[in-house]
Parts: sequence; structure tokens; C-alpha cells
Amino acid sequence: MSVSLFLLSHSSTCLIAFLLVQCSEDYSTFSTENPEWKFNHVAVDERNGNVYLGAVNRIYKLSPDLNVQVYHETGPDEDNRKCYPPRIVQPCSEPLSLTNNVNKMLLMDYRENRLLACGSLYQGICKLLRLDDLFKLGEPFHKKEHYLSGVNESGSVFGVIVSYGDSSPDKLFVATAVDGKPEYFPTISSRKLERNSEEDGMFAYVFHDEFVASMIKIPSDTFTIVPDFDIYYVYGFGSGNFVYFLTLQPEMGNGPATGSSSAGREQVYTSKIVRLCKDDTAFNSYVEVPLGCVKGGVEYRLLQAAYLSKAGAILGRSLGVGPDDDVLFTIFSKGQKRRPREASQESALCVFALREINERIKERLQSCYKGEGTLDLAWLKVKDIRCSSALLTIDDNFCGLDMNAPLGVSEMVQGIPLFSDSTDKMTSVIAYVYKNHSLAFVGTKSGRVKKIRVDGPSHGALQYEVIQAVERGPIQRDMAFSPDHHFLYAMSETQMTRVPVEACGQYSTCSECLGSGDPHCGWCVLHNMCTRKEKCERSAEPRRFAWDIKQCVRLSVHPSNISVSQFSVTLILEAHNVPELSAGVNCTFEDLAEMDGLVEGNRIRCSSPAEKEVPRIIVDKGDHQIVQLYLKSKETGLVFANTSFVFYNCSVHKSCLSCVRSPYQCHWCKYRHDCTHDPRTCSFQEGRVKRPEECPQLLPTERILVPVNVVKPITLRAKNLPQPQSGQRGYECLLTIQGVEQRVPALRFNSSCVQCQNTSYSYDGMEMSSLPVDLTVIWNGDFSIDNPADNKVHLYKCDAQRGSCGLCLKADPLFGCVWCKGENRCTLKQHCPHPESQWLERNGLNSKCTHPRITQITPLRGPREGGTLVTIRGENLGLDFSEIQGNVRVAEVDCTPVREGYIPAEQPRCKLLDIRSSESYTVTTESHLKPSRGPVSGGTIVNITGSNLDAGSNVSIMFKDQKCTYHRGGQWITCRSHASLQGYGNVSVSVTVDKARIQKDLKFEYVEDPTIIKLEPEWSIFSGHTPVTVTGTNLDIIQSPLIRAKYNGRETVNICQVFSPTSMLCQAPELPISLSRQREVPARPDEFGFILDDVQAVLALNNTPFIYYPNPEFEPLHVSGVLELKPGSPIILKGRNFLPPTNTNGNNGKLNYTVLIGDKPCLLTVSDNQLLCESPNLTGRHKARVGGIEFSPGVVHITSDSPLSSTAIISIAGAGALLILFIVIVLIAYKRKSRESDLTLKRLQMQMDNLESRVALECKEAFAELQTDIHELTSDLDGVGIPFLDYRAYTMRVLFPGIEEHPVLRDLEVPGYRQEQVEKGLKLFGQLINNKVFLLSFIRTLESQRGFSMRDRGNVASLIMTMLQSKLEYATDVLKHLLSDLIDRNLESKNHPKLLLRRTESVAEKMLTNWFTFLLYKFLKECAGEPLFSLFCAIKQQMEKGPIDSITGEARYSLSEDKLIRQQIDYKMLVVNCIHPDNEKSPEIQVKVLNCDSISQVKEKILDAIYKNVPHSHRQKASDMDLEWRQGRGQRTILMDEDLSTKIESDWKRLNMLAHYQVHASLSRTHISILQGTCISTGSPDSLRSRTPMITPDLESGVKVWHLVKNHEHGDQKEGDRGSKMVSEIYLTRLLATKGTLQKFVDDLFETIFSTAHRGSALPLAIKYMFDFLDEQADKHSIHDPHVRHTWKSNCLPLRFWVNVIKNPQFVFDIHKSSITDACLSVVAQTFMDSCSTSEHRLGKDSPSNKLLYAKDIPSYKSWVERYYSDISKMPAISDQDMNAYLAEQSRMHINEFNSMSSLSEIYSYVGKYTEEIVCALEQDDAARKQRLSFKLEQVVAFMSLES
Repeated sequence: MSVSLFLLSHSSTCLIAFLLVQCSEDYSTFSTENPEWKFNHVAVDERNGNVYLGAVNRIYKLSPDLNVQVYHETGPDEDNRKCYPPRIVQPCSEPLSLTNNVNKMLLMDYRENRLLACGSLYQGICKLLRLDDLFKLGEPFHKKEHYLSGVNESGSVFGVIVSYGDSSPDKLFVATAVDGKPEYFPTISSRKLERNSEEDGMFAYVFHDEFVASMIKIPSDTFTIVPDFDIYYVYGFGSGNFVYFLTLQPEMGNGPATGSSSAGREQVYTSKIVRLCKDDTAFNSYVEVPLGCVKGGVEYRLLQAAYLSKAGAILGRSLGVGPDDDVLFTIFSKGQKRRPREASQESALCVFALREINERIKERLQSCYKGEGTLDLAWLKVKDIRCSSALLTIDDNFCGLDMNAPLGVSEMVQGIPLFSDSTDKMTSVIAYVYKNHSLAFVGTKSGRVKKIRVDGPSHGALQYEVIQAVERGPIQRDMAFSPDHHFLYAMSETQMTRVPVEACGQYSTCSECLGSGDPHCGWCVLHNMCTRKEKCERSAEPRRFAWDIKQCVRLSVHPSNISVSQFSVTLILEAHNVPELSAGVNCTFEDLAEMDGLVEGNRIRCSSPAEKEVPRIIVDKGDHQIVQLYLKSKETGLVFANTSFVFYNCSVHKSCLSCVRSPYQCHWCKYRHDCTHDPRTCSFQEGRVKRPEECPQLLPTERILVPVNVVKPITLRAKNLPQPQSGQRGYECLLTIQGVEQRVPALRFNSSCVQCQNTSYSYDGMEMSSLPVDLTVIWNGDFSIDNPADNKVHLYKCDAQRGSCGLCLKADPLFGCVWCKGENRCTLKQHCPHPESQWLERNGLNSKCTHPRITQITPLRGPREGGTLVTIRGENLGLDFSEIQGNVRVAEVDCTPVREGYIPAEQPRCKLLDIRSSESYTVTTESHLKPSRGPVSGGTIVNITGSNLDAGSNVSIMFKDQKCTYHRGGQWITCRSHASLQGYGNVSVSVTVDKARIQKDLKFEYVEDPTIIKLEPEWSIFSGHTPVTVTGTNLDIIQSPLIRAKYNGRETVNICQVFSPTSMLCQAPELPISLSRQREVPARPDEFGFILDDVQAVLALNNTPFIYYPNPEFEPLHVSGVLELKPGSPIILKGRNFLPPTNTNGNNGKLNYTVLIGDKPCLLTVSDNQLLCESPNLTGRHKARVGGIEFSPGVVHITSDSPLSSTAIISIAGAGALLILFIVIVLIAYKRKSRESDLTLKRLQMQMDNLESRVALECKEAFAELQTDIHELTSDLDGVGIPFLDYRAYTMRVLFPGIEEHPVLRDLEVPGYRQEQVEKGLKLFGQLINNKVFLLSFIRTLESQRGFSMRDRGNVASLIMTMLQSKLEYATDVLKHLLSDLIDRNLESKNHPKLLLRRTESVAEKMLTNWFTFLLYKFLKECAGEPLFSLFCAIKQQMEKGPIDSITGEARYSLSEDKLIRQQIDYKMLVVNCIHPDNEKSPEIQVKVLNCDSISQVKEKILDAIYKNVPHSHRQKASDMDLEWRQGRGQRTILMDEDLSTKIESDWKRLNMLAHYQVHASLSRTHISILQGTCISTGSPDSLRSRTPMITPDLESGVKVWHLVKNHEHGDQKEGDRGSKMVSEIYLTRLLATKGTLQKFVDDLFETIFSTAHRGSALPLAIKYMFDFLDEQADKHSIHDPHVRHTWKSNCLPLRFWVNVIKNPQFVFDIHKSSITDACLSVVAQTFMDSCSTSEHRLGKDSPSNKLLYAKDIPSYKSWVERYYSDISKMPAISDQDMNAYLAEQSRMHINEFNSMSSLSEIYSYVGKYTEEIVCALEQDDAARKQRLSFKLEQVVAFMSLES
């Protein structure tokens, strides 16, 4: 291998930290050169800090700051993992390919100054490289010891080098996963590490003889129990006299059922620590101990990473170990099951004291050597070996003997949980001790590094910082420190980063620094920075370096505030925790002023700023400004302390109360109406106010009510009102009414009272009955008196908004309003001119309003159960609640008034009682809920339909326990579902209207939220509206999906149309860029996603690169706007951006242009800046459409180049046509009579010739087909896989045909409160079923019931057999009893013996069918299945070689006369090249089709070819696919059975065929694709998708659909003339041709079924056993007629089982059976039945064709059957013991296929129906009476009917 040296310019990269991390040159990164060359392992040289990086195909040597110094290539190379020994030792027969070399182990050998680099190539050989320059010192590969591991994963091998001083060479302990090859690789071994790198003994086992070696291998037996067993090594280290490895391994159960593969269960894993003595050459010291961690009741058992470190003083104290003792830091993830796809994010950091693990091992060794327990290592096959006792002392360094080894400890050692994370899974850990603190650095899945201070369980763990170490995670297990522990190296698969272990510089204040929790960080006081102590100057001097937050500098100032009008005030600053300040300090007021400070001990004197430096206080921003006062050290020139200082301004305050309530020294001058900080400036001593209670102010008063236009004074109470001085003006009241000020003179009576003089007030409008008006008392022009209570004047009008008596009288009594009856209005009492008896007032004698009136009642309907809250609106409806109590009736029913919502006089409310007796009320019903399912995130609009759903007042809709907000009408209620609290599944939906709960069992299913998997294409244009095909899951549960884009804060949406659960077609939303600012460059939206109800996960897709390209721009056709063209000339439309540059982004699809001339589209050719339009020679306005853009470039005018006008041309043509027509008529009339007789003769002659040639041609064709098709068919069927159904699906299809999800496959579904009772009852019933006396009586009783139908008999037989699947011996015994009974009854009733078992009229006969179904499955799979499947395929392929009518199912080739096309159909075979729909890049597949095939038939044939060996249920469906015909130059056509081009002639519509689309016989290129995935049209003329929507047959119009032949009931078919009818029978020769072609396959099937030993398989025991039983029964009843015995056997097996299987191969295989195939299989099945019959069939020319077809073959088939029955009878009898053993084995193999409880429940339904009859029968049966079976059955019935 070559070694390259180079220099790489390397600039430091700044990473974005999760917390604020300063960008520093300490960060360095190194990224992979090739994405495939992933980083695997890292090692750091402790001597010089160089970094060694093991990657795929490379080993790098990097400088400490990650510059590449040298690298060594390790791959790729030609290899194959199956080559053992590798090809470099001996040639390998396996195919070789260029294989990457993964670095699996990277170890520093300081003693020999070399690097061990082990890879994955050549079964894991290692290189020894010189540390200085990576020169290869050696590469041993020629011995098997040199192959360490064939595993291909980097994290699967771990090595530990153990040094023994200078005297002896070092040892290498290697632990590795074996990847299923335990015979090649030991899982753990110790090897020699020779000093000479080229030494032959390098990596040889330390000890190796015939019986013992220094290694342990996994026994191969282990893999039979757990096939994918392996031990994964996570970490390894040496400590003291031992070497330790941490592992993750599957748990071994007691048998195969626990295996991951065998039973399909999830494998459980255990984390263990393995210990070995360093000097143990025989590995007798091997001990395994389980490890785990439990936090908050959650188990963490899956080991992810580990690291050995020292405890440190603080953690050591907490753990009870010394500071230099070893502790093990570990990362575990939650649980014990590894699920890569849905891996839990929950993980925990735990710590183990190594001393405790060793103590546990010592205790186990001591107990084992006392003979207690077993060795307990299941994977080493020593789980159950007992410990042997021996008298010896076991100390801490005991290394084992050749007894009691290896040893497992069963009890788990629990670590101490320190820290857990449930969102970002932890993946790696490394730790060290700093200043007695143990610090752990943990890598996470997202690429972050968590810094955690570990102080032990009593103090907990503190995560003090998180940084983003690599751009994309996860962080690999390998992490390393620089030798000085200043840096940490962390890496992902593609990036390595050097991260400083501390980032103290990010903290800007002392409290942040010392509160961060990082023990590296302290506060360097005079330098005002957070740093390590060693980086702070003179840090040893007192108070210069702070460790504790209490040591931070504190600064106080006195005074702490001054007025802005005070200058150069002396301030005293008191500083705490400051060092000696002899060098002096400066005081700085932000950027206002700076001056020297006078230091006096810990006090500093400073002056406040001078006048010009004081800040201006802006009035609207408050009365003060805070500035920072800094202390700056003259020694460092840096600020080291600061505090807040306040400048305040009293003059900002304009009222007395705000002035004196200010927190600063402000005073109010009452007579100057001014606020000041200096009270001496007030003119009068008594005018100075300092307390709020001394301020002039109005006191709170009751409401001041003033009617409009009434003259009235306003008196106000006050205090401290000043007496105006000489020269000052008096008092006024200022009212602001509707924005207009009204000043009123006021009189000050004394300091506590003022009155606004008599005045009237008014306001505009009648909308407000009263108007509150602001009132201000002022004096001396503009000095306002404070109004702290905000007293207002309320103006009011009696007649405003009080148009009725009731409204008038309920007005505020203080208003004094009365109802003036004479004037019918509301007014003041004094304004009513009539006498007192003519007005009404609230509390007067006349207080009852007359003429009550109801204007509205809601709701108008309600449920009869009552509870409806009725609201009545009107006038004069009572002034007080007491007036209506007991006085409200609705629809003749009492209604109880309620206070809530009651409005006097206007709106009483009342609640109706239960009124079910009344007919006036409504019965509310509901019938349907749609949709019935929605996403678990909610947001589904659910529509509940029914009748009278708008009745009642209060509706409650509950989705289980969640209320739903709703809207409703008469027949519907809609409601929006919330996110499910219970997760997935059905919830009951209940609707309650008032007190009526609507009784209807509505269910709503919460299903998994939709997801978006793929968008195609991933681009659009700025205007949007281009199609985007979306692939996802569960899309069909969304009713109105929308697609959205967000750009610059603006959002746009567009619609989507759902086609299936996995696909929908959306119109791209436009990108909200203003037209004036549309750019010429593509743009990406800020967010792009979908609005799918309330599903948040798809609102903004993070992983889509969706891009928008500029819109196409068009130029006008012509300057004048009109383009003149000659006919046939193309129109060229110019512009730009017609073809977006989508190929640069790996996107496909093009823009779909539509160009119209008038209303007619034209054919287009598109380039980047031109659209070429082939004009349809029409004059009209030109329009171009694309996406959301429509553009009209002008008008096209077609000019004629003919010298004649169009009128002249038409006239000439018409005259010529008339002349020619006249001449023709004359000629016809002249010759008609002379030719009539000749024509008749010729017609007869032609018919005879035609008939002769058709018969000859048909016979010739039939003969040729017979000779060629057999060979073709046999070759076509080679290599077709057989899609057998599994046992469960096969038995269910036979036992319960047509039922997809039968209850016997599911768990029993019982309401929770009844579950225990029902299960008890069913267990008791199961015991009865297993009692033969009961079961026989039960079946006989059921069969004797008249209502027990044929269907019931079959169902009971099938249910009993599913129940007894696990007890087939018992089932067989019962079956024999039932058959014996049946034979007895048959003979007693004098029926012909041959009729036995002919029809399924009894439970026994159906049980017999099911018995054979169970026991012949193996024979079907191994033997009979292959010829049956070959016959099915042969029939299918032979039918498809000729035309098949897709409407009638008739075919050219058929075995059934009923399904034969009796016409001559012309057709050609085409070969089409087909592209796989799931992978367009895969090779094309050639498929044979016919040009007369309908499009659906072509799709089926193509799918058959693509999915040749795929079971039918796993295929795409033809109905979900489109057929696209791609011709040259990108032309694409969607082909469909029916479209706008479909031909309709006289009420007959013919399905489109390939010939209809003119698909030629040359190699055609055809692409089949999912309907929703149809490629976006290129604008080609053949893009039918946009212009040919599917036509649905119009049943009402009478249009009939046909394909090849018209239905026979219609008499208008063309071939129905006399000539065709004469010769239709000649087509029957095709039956013979088809039969001849298929003969080999029919013979193969019959021969297989009627052979006792075929294809190496013996005859199934069940057949021999049952035939012998029938012979015994015949002997018992003295029946010696061989025909009867033959018939019994035929009715028993061929008729009951084989005929069913032959007619229904879909019972055995995962296939689809068409109607023509079914007809042919029916003919074969009939032939099979005839072959088993003993009666002679006399045939004549009138016999059915299917009987005639095989008449010649049936005699030979009969001889096969007779020979088969004879051979069976000659075979030795099967003993009951052998049969029972066979049946027990069959039961065991399929023991859990059916749910027995569900089967019992289904059988019990018949008990419920006929309980009395069954109990009666049991009581009459002696044996049943003795066993008290009727009592036990009644117990079962009691349990099953119990309700609680």
C-alpha cells in the first residue's frame, strides 16, 4: 500500500453551540473526503497529542488541531466475505467484487511505537503501522489466527493490550462478534503481540493444545435455539490483575420458542460485563455479570457505551470508594428490546464502582465453590451444570480452576443512575477528574456533547453545558482527550471535531460564570473575565480570583439617586470582595462622564456629572433615567464592578398626587401648581405639599345623575381646595360631552365644597339611554383639581331605548322615569301632562304594564325527555323574577323559570320538564356518522346526520371523554374532533340533546396520522398551480387536504385531490412574491408542507428541497396584436423560462402548456424560449396557459392563397357532384335488371366457397396449434415460483370460504366487566367439548333440530375442528364415532349404500372434509401442489394466447363449450417492452400481448410478467395503474378501456383495444405506472390525460358495452347471419386443440393424486387410515360389493377433498382465478369425478361436449383409481399408536393457529339457541347423567348470561 504525505490548509471552524458558545480558535474540524469513507475509531498519542483516525479504506495521522500529516490506504480491494481462508491465501470460488475495508480496531502499542489497525477485508486481518509515518511494519495473513473477525461492522470488535514489563512480550485480548461463524472465530481470545511485527507467531493464541486454548467459542447449538445469536462488545479495559469487556447479548430462553426467528417474537437483550485474569491462559477465570440501571421505576438495560475513569474525591465519597479507585461510566438505553426503526430516545448515564462488581464476582465464586447453584451460562451450554464444591480460599485475585468455569452470575448489578434524557438519545461517554470533581462528557444522537458534573447519588449530576460538536449526528462511541485534558475529540461518521473541555469565555458576568456549574471556570476580578485559574494573572493574591458566587464583587452607592438639576454631588461607593486597589480606579457614568475615584480602604469617593453632562429626561418616558456607574481598574484598564444610578426630574409631574407619590424627593407647590425637588422654591410655606392626603382633590361621590335639558346645579365634595390669591381667577367646571367642552362657572363654598352653577346639558341621538361625561374642576384658568375617584356626570334620557312600558319601568329608579299612558312614551314625571292616574311608575300603585307581547321563542323544538332551556323574547313580560315564577307554560307544559340569562320585561328563560306524554315535542334521532375515522391528532370535521337535530337548547357531543365543538341544522350536526387522549383505536361517540341521550351506537376510529414520504416533482413556478404527486400513508382519512407554502411571512395554500391511502395529486401553491419583484433566480419557500386536519408533523416538511422557478414569460405575437398566417403555417410563440432547469436538481417532469386558438387546442413542441404550435387553420384569439398563468399574446388570422374565392369553389364543386350523380343513376337503372339473376347465383357460390375455406382454415389452425403450443407452454412455465398459502390461510379458506377475518383468528372480544365471567364459562364449556359423551350428544341433538340448516352444520363442523386442532387424536376418535353412526343410519333407512357421503348433509361429513384438509396440507405442499399449480398456470397461459372477451369471459381457447368464442376473430401478437413501475431504471421486460386485448387485459398481462414470482396479494392492482404508451421523442399516451375516442355504433359501445390506439406490431415501448404517479404531461399532442376523462357507461341511455362479441341475447350481432349460424359448430375443434395442449398437465395431476408413492413422498397416513376404517365398517355391515366400497372411498376423499381443491386452487395458492380459468377447471374437476365413478357413461352425439372431450381418457383414469385403491388396501395397516403419534405431531406443529376461546364462543352461540333441547338430551343419556353433564352445562349457561 502507498503512503502519502501532504499539507492541508486548515482554517478553524466555529460551531454553533446549543448554549451560547463563543467562536474560538480552539475549535477544529476534519471532514471525510468521500461520504463512503466513514470514520470508525480514534486514538490519541498520550506523548505528543497526535490523533490517529481509523476510517473506511483509510488510516489518518492528524496533528492535535486536526491537520492531516499522513494517511495510509487500506482499501478497497477484491474480496468476498464468504472466502475462508481469504483469497490472498488460496484461490476462492466465490465471485469477487471491489469491497471497502472498514476499520474495526485501532490500538496504540507504545512499547513498540506502532499502531494496530484491523479491518474487515480478508476475514479481519490487521496491519501494524509505524506511529511516526504510518509505514507498514507488518501484515500477518497466512494463518487462521491472523483472521480476527469476519464481521463487517466497526463497533463489533474490541481489543485490550496487556503489558507485562520488559521481560516478556505484551498480550492482546480480542473480543469480537462472530456473525454466525463460531467455527471460524472465537468470541474472546488472548493473543501474542510479538515485538517483531513480521514475526510468524504474531496473534497466535497465548496457549493452545488439543483440549485447552486461551479462547472461548460460541457453541453451534446456541444458534439452533437463537439463530441470530451473537455477542456484541461495546467496551474493554484492563484494571488491576484483570481484563474486562462490556457486552450486549441476546437472552437465552428454555427452548426454541424464545428465539427471535422461530416464533416471530422480539428478542430480549441483556448487558453483561465479562472478567478474565490477565495471566489466565486457559480462560478458567471467565465470569459474566449482568449490568443494568433503574431510574424512577424505568429499567435501562441496553448498553450503548462505557468508559473507565477514576472516582475523584467528591464522587468517591458519595460511592464509598477512594478518589483513585476505578469507576465505570455507562450509557444505557431504555428497556431490553432493540428496535432499530422505532428506537426509544430514552437513555441514562449510570456509574458503577468497579470494586462492587468485583465483590459480587467474589461472592458468586465463593458460593459456587461451596457447591451452591449452577454455572448459569446458557449460551455456553453450561446453564444447568451444578457447581462443584472444593476446599480453598478465594481472595480478590482468584483466577479460577479447571472446575466451575466458565461461570455466570444471575443477579444483576445495578448501577447508580446519574442523568437521563428522553429526547436526544445518548450514544457515547468519556470522563476525567478535575479539581476533585468527576466530569462526564456525553455524545448524543443529534451530534451534541453534554457536559455533566457528576457529584454522586447524594448530590446528583448537573448538566452544565450542551454544545453542537458535529453538524449531523450521532456521535460515535470513540471519544478521546488531548494529553493535557484541555480538548475533547468527538466524531460522527463523516466529521471529527476538537472541542475545548471548557468554554468559560462565554460567560460575561461573575454570577453567570460561577453559577454555570463548570468547575473549570472562576472569575478573574480585575480582568473582568471568566477563565481557568491558571490563565488569570496574580490569581494567588487575595480576592483576585473568585471560586464561589458569594465572592463576586458587590458595589453600593450613596446617595443612589439625584435630581437632574443637581450637579457635581459627592458620591460614596462601597465595594465588597475587591482586591487591593493601590493602582487607582476611575468612576464612569456610561458615556456621560468619567473621573478619578479617591480610594479609602474599600470605599471610593466620586463626583456626579457636571451640569453639561447630566442627561436630559424626556417627559413622555417617565420621571427618571437609570445609568450604569462603573468602576474601572487603572491597573488593567478594565471595568471590574458596576451598579445602577438614577437621575430623576420632578417637573415631569403635572398633578399634585403623581408628584408627591413619586419614589424620589419631589414636592408640590399648591399655589404655583408645580412639582419640584427643592421645597424652598415654593412661594408660600403653607403651599408646600409632601403627602397625598394634603393635595387638593375631589372626594368620591354617588352617581351624579342629570336629565337632559333640565336646569340643575352639580354639588361636589372636596378637600384642601386652595383659595385663589390676588390676581388668580376663580373656579369652573369643565364637562366634555361627545367631544365638545362645556365650561360652567363654579362656586367654592369652602376648602371642602364646590358647586357647578345651574345649567342644562344635552347630548345627540337616541341610541344611548344614558351618557357618562368626564368632569374636571379647574381654577385660575387651567389649574386642575385632582379627581382620584374619577367622578363622572351621567346625563340621561327617559325615552331613549325605552319604547315599551316594561323597558321604561325597569329603568334605574333614581332616573325618576314613568310611563305616560296618554302619550304612550317614557318620560320624567313632571313632563307627563296627564293626571297621576295616567302614568305608571315602578314602585307606585300603578306598576303593572298592560299588553304583554311575545315576539320570539327559541328553540322551537325540543326532546320529550325535557331539559330544554327555552328563551322567550318580547315586551312587558314582568318586571321582576318573582312575577314569572310558576306562571310560564310552553306548549301546554309547565316550564320552570331560571335566573341565568333573565332580562326583566324583555326575556324570561325557563327549563322544560319531562314531557314524554306530550305530542307537541320532537323525537330526535341520528343515523349516521361520516367520516368514521380520522387522524389521531384530530381536526376531522365529523358530520352526524339524523332527524330533528336542531331541537333543544343544549347539545353535548362526546368522543369518549372529550367534548367536541359543533354546528348544527335540522338534519345534521358537524363537529371537529380533538387530538385523541387514548391513542389509536375506536372511541364511542355520544350525542345528548338537553336530557335526551340519543341511543345509537356510533363509533369513530382514530388512526395513525398521515405521513408524507415523497413529492414528485419537487418544483413549481412562482405562480404555482402545477401538479405535484404526493406519496404518503393514510392520506385518504383527510377530507380536505391542502398544500401550503410560506415565504417572507406570507402563506399561500392550494387544493389536493386524494386518489388512494398512499397518493394524492396537489396543485402547487403560488410563492407569494410580488409581481414587480419577481426575480430571475429560483427561490425556496421558508416553509413548505401540508394542512391535513390538525396533523402538525406535516405542516412544515424539513426534508423537502422544494424549489420555485421563475414564471414563463411570453412575447406578443405581433406589434399590431394581429398575426396573419397562410394555411398550414406553424405559429411560433416566443418568450423565456419555458423549460425550467429541473434536471439540475434531479427532478423530473415538465410544464404542461395548453395553447388555444379560439377554443381549439393546437399541437405543441416546446423549447426553452419557443412554443411551436401547429395551427388548426382557425382564425381567433390566441391564449397560452401554464400552471396558474393565462396569457393572450394576440389574434391569429389565416389568409387564403387561392385565386378563387371560397364561394366560387363551393359552387363549382356542387355542380360537378350533381352531374356525376345523375350519370350514375341512369347507368344503375339501365343495368339493374340484367345483373339481378347473375348476382343471386354468384352470392350463393361465394357463400359456399367462404364456408369451405373457413372450415378448412379452422381445422388447419387447430392442428398447427396442437403441435406447437405444448412445447411453448412447457417452456414458459419453467422457473415460476409456487406461491403456497400458509397453513392458517389455507385452512380458513377451506373451512370458512368467503370469510376474510373470522373470529377464530382474533382474541375473544368481551366487555371488560364481563371478561372474567365469560372466560370462566368458556373454560368450563371447553372441558365439556373435550368430553366425548357430551360432544356426541351435542352434535346429535343439533342435527335433530329442524331449524339447524345445512349452513349451520358446516359451520359447527368447522368450528369444532378449529377447537380440536390441538387434540387431533380426540377429534379423530369423535369423527369415527360420527361416521359409524352415519353409516348405521344410512343402512337403516334403506338408502342405497352408494349414496353414503355423497352430499354434505351431516356434521360428520363436513368434519371429514376438514380432517383431510388439516392432514393433507403437507402432501399438497410437497407433492400434489406442484402439478396442480402447473395445470392452473397452463390453463391461464393457454387461454391468454388467444382473444378473451373481457365482457362475456368467452375465449378462443377453452375446455368449456359455454365459454368458447364461436367466431373468427382477427388478431396479431405484439411484443411490448415494459418498464417496472417501482424502478424505472431496471431492465425492460418483454411481454406478449394481442392487438385485440382490452387495455385492462394488457395491464393484467404486464403485471403478470413484472410480478412473475410474486404472490397475487402482494402485487399492485391493475385498477390502480395506468398504461402509458411511450413513442419516440418523448411522446406519451395514456391508454384506457373507455375515453372520449371510444367508438359507439347504434347503442353499442366497444371497449378500446391496442388496435384502437394503432399500437404497431413493431417493438413498442410501453410503460405501466401508478395512476396517481402519472408523469406530468410534456405538452405533447398525445397527452390524453388532460383531455380524455374516463366515460362511465350510461345505463339510462341504453348504451351497451361490448369487446369482441356482442351478448348472445341481442339479435343484432353482425355474425348472427344465416351463414355464421350454419358453421358455428366448427369452432368446437378448438376445444380439442386446447385439451390436447393441456393433456400433459392434467395427466401429471391425476397421476400424482392416484399414486401411493410419488416424487419421493409416501402416501399420507390419513388416507390409509380412513380407507381402512371404511373397509372395517363394510365388513361390520357385511357389505362385500366392491363397487360400494369403491364408491365410499371416492365419496370420502376425491369428492370431499380433491374436487374442491381442483376447482378452487385459490384455497391452496395466493393467486387470482378468472372466470374462463374457473370454467376450464370445472371441466377438469368433472373429469376427475367421472374417473372415480364405477358406473358406465354412455355417450352419444347429444352428450355434453365436456363429457365427450375426455371420453377417450376416462377409462385409463379409472384404471389408475382402481389400482390406487388396491395398492392402499395392500399396504400394512397403521396401528392406533402410530396414528395417534402422527396426529399428536400434527397438533403440535399447528397448536396456536386458532384462538380456542373465540372458537368456543362461536360454538356456544348454538348452545344459547338450543339450550333446553341439549339439556333434555343430556338428562336422557345414561352416561351423561352419571357425569352430571347437564348440570355442568347449566353452570356454563349461568356464567355466560351473568351480567356482572
